[in-house]
Amino acid sequence: MSLSLLKVLIPMLLTGLKYTIQIALLGIIFGFFIGSLTGFVLQWKSKVLKFIAGVYIWIIRGTPLVVQALYMYYVIPKLLHTDISSYTAGVIVVSLNSGAFIAEIVRGALQGVALGQKEAGLSLGLSPKQTLFHIIVPPAFRSMLPALCNHFIIIVKDTALLSMITVNEMTHQAQNYTAMSFQYIPTYTILALFYLILISVLILLQKYVEKRMGATK
Repeated sequence: MSLSLLKVLIPMLLTGLKYTIQIALLGIIFGFFIGSLTGFVLQWKSKVLKFIAGVYIWIIRGTPLVVQALYMYYVIPKLLHTDISSYTAGVIVVSLNSGAFIAEIVRGALQGVALGQKEAGLSLGLSPKQTLFHIIVPPAFRSMLPALCNHFIIIVKDTALLSMITVNEMTHQAQNYTAMSFQYIPTYTILALFYLILISVLILLQKYVEKRMGATK
């Protein structure tokens, strides 16, 4: 593993790291809003909205992320007669994919809150909306936090699949370098180390956040 290789490859991977983190963060943020809305819809009495939410979850969970990315980048623009950048397609796909899985996390967390807490809130004169946001949501959010953190780590790793649509995240940058240098062994070894360090840092942050949130119980 030569010094000249490191001088070229490390900056490329750092550039890719920026896009990896950006897409993962945007994906979890937008996915949380989509998933929260879908999760709440699954608790409503409207059969139409529950059917729409169910179909959305079924489609997303029933198809691989890489297929969704290919469809978003190559098929959707053709159908809409427009152009979409690979970065934008990646963010949309990761957000929609995350939303479907987070919806199930939200639904499970809401169902896990004891019915007595809701009844207690209503008996104290709180409105259904106040009961939801002050009595049900706080403990539900704490219970779903570990699953959300785990899902974020999964998103970070799944961004590697976006290299299929030429998103300039870390894996694609490594592929670009190997196409120029044919240095497959050192390049992909360093790429693996980058992911290993990144995920290890995120796991430590996850434990810290969970500990802090647990202290507020």
